[in-house]
This record gives sequence, C-alpha cells and structure tokens, in this order.
Amino acid sequence: MKTVLIYIIAVTLAECGVLEHTEERVLHGRPLSDKSRDGDDDYDYDHDAFLGDDDAEYFESLEPEESQRRLGIICDKIDADKNGLINLEELQKWIQFVQEREVREDTERQWEERNKGQGDHVSWEAFKKDVYGFVDEDSEGGYNFKPMMDRDYRRWQKADSDGDGRLTKLEFQAFLHPEDAEYMRDIMVIETLEDMDTDKDGSLSLEEYIGDMYKGLPGDNEPDWVTQEKTLFSVDRDKDGDGFMSFEEVKQWIIPADFDHSLGEAKHLMVKADVNGDSLLSKEEVLDQYDMFVGSSATQFGEVLSRHDEF
Repeated sequence: MKTVLIYIIAVTLAECGVLEHTEERVLHGRPLSDKSRDGDDDYDYDHDAFLGDDDAEYFESLEPEESQRRLGIICDKIDADKNGLINLEELQKWIQFVQEREVREDTERQWEERNKGQGDHVSWEAFKKDVYGFVDEDSEGGYNFKPMMDRDYRRWQKADSDGDGRLTKLEFQAFLHPEDAEYMRDIMVIETLEDMDTDKDGSLSLEEYIGDMYKGLPGDNEPDWVTQEKTLFSVDRDKDGDGFMSFEEVKQWIIPADFDHSLGEAKHLMVKADVNGDSLLSKEEVLDQYDMFVGSSATQFGEVLSRHDEF
C-alpha cells in the first residue's frame, strides 16, 4: 500500500508541473539518503549516510555529551585495525555496512508483512492480493493500477531466478532493491526508459531527457543547470552522437561503473573532519565534528547501540 501511495503522489506532483532538478535516476549504487545537502551546515544527508536513515532520528533526542560518548564507541568499531586512527577504507566499509544493514532490515520488515506463514517463499498471487487487493481489475472508472501491477510482475519474474513463480527472501530482496542485485540492473534501465520515453520509441531524445528533470512554465527563464544538462546530453550521454540515448547509453548513465556513493561520502567526511591533513581521522577529530557525523538533539543509531551489548 505504501508503494502505491508514493506512486500516486509522484504522479500528482509531475502532473502539476512541479519543477525539480534531480539526479535520482542515477543509481551510483544504493542512494545513501533521500535527503539533499542544503549548504555547508546541513548535515542531514551525512547523518543518514553514517548511521542509516532508519536509525538517524534517535540522536536528535540526545544531549551533546551523550551524542559524543556514543560516537566515540562507534569510532572504535570503525577502527578495524585498532591503531587509533580511521582511514578512508575503514570509513567507506562502515558506510557500506550501515547501508547494507538498511537493505536487510527493510527486506525483513516487508518479508514479515508479505510472507504471512508461507514458509520460505512468497508467491506472486499472495503478494498481488496483499498489495493490490483493494483494486477492482475489471473496473473502468478511477485510476488504472494494471500498468503498475504488470510492472511489478515483470520485476518479480526477473527476481525469480529459479523461475518457480515464488520468491525466496534473497530473491525478494532483489525485487525490493534491484539496484543492489547485478542480475536486476537491466530491469532498472527498462523501467527508467518507460518512465522517460514519452513517444515509446525505445530511446531518449534530448526533449525527453530534459523533460524528466524540468517542466518549465510559459515565460520561465531556463535555469543555467538546464542549459548545462543539454550540453551534457550532447557531449556525454549520447555517446554515438545520433541525437538519442539508446538502452546501453541509458544504462551507462544511470549505473555508472566508476562512482560509488559510499566512497564519495567517505571522502567528503574525511575532508571535512581531517584538520591536520594527514588523510586519517583521529577520534578527537571525529568528536570535534560530531554534529556532522551524528548531530545532537541529531540522528537513530541508538537503536544499533542498544542491539549490541558492547555499546
């Protein structure tokens, strides 16, 4: 039900001509947060990346001293070689661990909701009834949910690696989070093309590419970033110069091979907190920047702390 509601809201915003510059199409691996950075002192994105979005609310209720105390314990966990310093690789691995845990926990939550005593599998019929049971497929009035069901079913079939019509928990995770499963990547490209390819010719024109990001109103001045995106389309996205982005070109765009969100975030945190410029973080440097890492009266990692006796 939540997926359906989110979809309806997204469609409504799009139809209302909401202007939005977004890079959400580009996967870069699993996004670290659904928040964007708004200035140098906005650390909400960093909190989600460092702690996980499900855990990022707990620290909001902590006093600074308690926030720093718990962050110090986290530092000890990140410091895998126990040399008293955190290097870039250790920081990246921590962020990856947090994000992988988020995926696992989301899968567990949804598995409990959808499995309903079906053992170690979930069938498509049970899933469809649970998610779309309120929809009258024969109804001619109201919103047509059949395209959504068809799209889910296609993704379901792709996730069903053994083709038995049912999903194991691991296959269900691939269905929910296809960006994390190598064999699901083509489905992500197909879905992106379906969303953006308004004339349904199997490729993206410049107009379709820009129209997905920016829906201007009559008389509006085109933002500079739109002009930059048009140039980017011509010199980088449309690699063969035929005026369109093919399936493979869309795939190279939304699933770049040379970028990793966790590495980018680790580098960002390292640069901001590394006061002495040695490319290592001492516990003192991290605690001095505790508001960036966890905040105060700032992030729900306390749930993780409470799960482990060592904290």
